[in-house]
Amino acid sequence: MDAARGTFEHGADFGIYGRGPTITAAFCAAAEEMFALVTDLAGVKPGLTVFFDFEEADVEMALVRWLNLLLFHAADQGAVFARFTLVREGDLWKGSASGEAWREGLERGTDVKGATLTMLSVKQDGGAWDARCVVDV
Repeated sequence: MDAARGTFEHGADFGIYGRGPTITAAFCAAAEEMFALVTDLAGVKPGLTVFFDFEEADVEMALVRWLNLLLFHAADQGAVFARFTLVREGDLWKGSASGEAWREGLERGTDVKGATLTMLSVKQDGGAWDARCVVDV
């Protein structure tokens, strides 16, 4: 599995994964894949940025929390995000997401309702991190 992000089969829902050289890069890649289900990210202009942080000691729960906070902020702003940053300082995670408000020309894809604990895994594999879970659609 060489791709930095992608989906995997899981019944009526979607499994998503992100890979990267750091845990935060893997989380950002998973976020990209989740929002790639929502729309074509290449068409999203990064004119709106939200910043937020959260505390979580468990890395698997941090992935679910990260993804669900992104979905919350997207719904709150009426926006779609395409670019992500995340920094980890112990149990504190500081993130940002950039995108734009929904507009004509952005095709709506799958409505992602939330990240779940199903098939949740965050692990280091060789020199890379792999972060995955199933998202409810």
